[in-house]
Amino acid sequence: MGIFQNTYDVIVVGGGHAGSEAAAASANLGASTLLITMNLQNIAQMSCNPAMGGIAKGQIVREIDAMGGYSGIVSDKSAIQFKMLNKSKGPAMWSPRVQSDRMRFAEEWRIRLEQTKNLDFYQDMVNGLLIEGDAVVGVKTALGIEIRSRSVVLTTGTFLNGLIHIGNKNFGGGRAGEKAAVGITEHLVALGFESGRMKTGTPPRVDGRSLDYSKMIVQPGDAITSKFSYSKETTALKHQRDCHMTYTSQEVHDLLREGFDRSPMFNGRIQSIGPRYCPSIEDKIDRFSTKNRHQLFIEPEGWNTVEVYVNGFSTSLPEDVQAKALRKVAGFEHVKFFRFGYAIEYDYFPPTQLTHTLETKLISNLFFAGQINGTTGYEEAAAQGLMAGINAALKVKEKAPFLLKRNEAYIGVLIDDLITKGTEEPYRMFTSRAEYRTLLRQDNADLRLTPKAHAIGLASDERLRRVEEKQAKTDLFIDFLKNTSVSPKAINPILQKKNTAEINQSMKMFKVASRPQLDFEDVRQFPGVNDFITSQSIDEEIMEQTEVHVKYAGYIEKEKNNADKLNRLEYVTIPSGFDYSKVKSLSYEAREKLAVIQPTTISQASRISGVSPSDISVLLVYMGR
Repeated sequence: MGIFQNTYDVIVVGGGHAGSEAAAASANLGASTLLITMNLQNIAQMSCNPAMGGIAKGQIVREIDAMGGYSGIVSDKSAIQFKMLNKSKGPAMWSPRVQSDRMRFAEEWRIRLEQTKNLDFYQDMVNGLLIEGDAVVGVKTALGIEIRSRSVVLTTGTFLNGLIHIGNKNFGGGRAGEKAAVGITEHLVALGFESGRMKTGTPPRVDGRSLDYSKMIVQPGDAITSKFSYSKETTALKHQRDCHMTYTSQEVHDLLREGFDRSPMFNGRIQSIGPRYCPSIEDKIDRFSTKNRHQLFIEPEGWNTVEVYVNGFSTSLPEDVQAKALRKVAGFEHVKFFRFGYAIEYDYFPPTQLTHTLETKLISNLFFAGQINGTTGYEEAAAQGLMAGINAALKVKEKAPFLLKRNEAYIGVLIDDLITKGTEEPYRMFTSRAEYRTLLRQDNADLRLTPKAHAIGLASDERLRRVEEKQAKTDLFIDFLKNTSVSPKAINPILQKKNTAEINQSMKMFKVASRPQLDFEDVRQFPGVNDFITSQSIDEEIMEQTEVHVKYAGYIEKEKNNADKLNRLEYVTIPSGFDYSKVKSLSYEAREKLAVIQPTTISQASRISGVSPSDISVLLVYMGR
């Protein structure tokens, strides 16, 4: 036996959000797992903003939690503020978000990982893979050590040949104060992988003691807070820290423009593409030149630190320009900088080179997760890490892969989009990307996914028991409302107050409760409802489930039917290595795209850009349908 045990089942390279979830999932499924990262002090760092969740991202965190991942629990334990976004819209759009304590978040992750059985740690830089035939069999490190394994999950974040830019200056680095990772890209390209280059940026961090908050608008958390995790291990926040909002101005914009000739994005030194939906302040000024101000959100980095994150001021402008312009923002007149904003360029690998399990098509047992696949965001990275870790462990154990469809999870949408459509700019999740978003709500992630995760041994028996109880009580409450009538005399006073039409004969409660003018506080006034809630121990979570079902039953049923129609095409499989060149009726573009992406089902083929409905008809005929 060498320095390490003979062979690990899974080696996870990188200790960010993807790597942490991958290592935890693999180890919790019983696979002997090694997490290798360049600095063990920086596990699960929040490299950019100190927050988890948000629109569509909050749904992903709840899905990770429902399956037994750790991001939800860690987020709850390190939260300093909670908000449910989009409450003015329908429940398909509601998205939880927390402001996090950056140091507590990383500490909580480290503690949880250290308490995870089957998981070892090692600090070193991986600079190559051990390949035998067309399979990976381990990794090589900067110290020259070879560590063997049955599978490898690469979660390298922004570290692959990372290059940091501030004005005319640039230097190698994976993030501020940390060196870049070299060797992996070159090795993968030599093996035949296609690589690309992307960029992202981060705002300055400043000293909160130097700000004048009286000139800003207070942004408190929700009065009634919730949490991410479905488990009883965490509780909703009792106390919260305020954020603040202020604005840039025309004067700020003019000062920033003075530095554009020294901006690496405008003078051509950065040519890679950045995230469309998280533009730099330079981009905003350039693209939206008619707007004379932009919002800045001033977010504390934790409970007990004075460090503050200036959300909305992402920049790679020279430090003197950043300082001069930011001091013209209301409340920032005397600002002191902890760190200037910067841009970072890094290597990624177009994700069309992966299968649905996130295993590479070129090298078996090699999985990619996180920003290496061209995504942006902690939540997207964590979701991919979870799925790659699960599938690496299952493959080693010779078990069936764990896949999620588009109608089953936002995580299913994320992975299907990546491997089917690819991405030429950093991909982030939105509710609009999910065609079944009424089914994929943040409130029902446990009902959708915990049974699936329990079946492979990841979600606990206790988690499954709670889900079954939640479903049973929700069904019971819905049946009560469907089967119990209410008289005009009992209900009309409530309907009058809410300016909705009175009834003139007895009616089932379900039908009355579905009216948009009524909320469930009104429904609780219906005769017998409160007694039922008390006798059956119906809690707020079950109330919410029931209300969504009552109000949106029609939409939910319609989406289920649409999903069922499309899922029929999921069962029409395409043989592995199918030769599209012999199908002469396909368009030239379809043949080209299908040959590259090699979809596994007709349904996946239908989502490839450039493959038309007539091409799908041709394939269906060819497959004997």
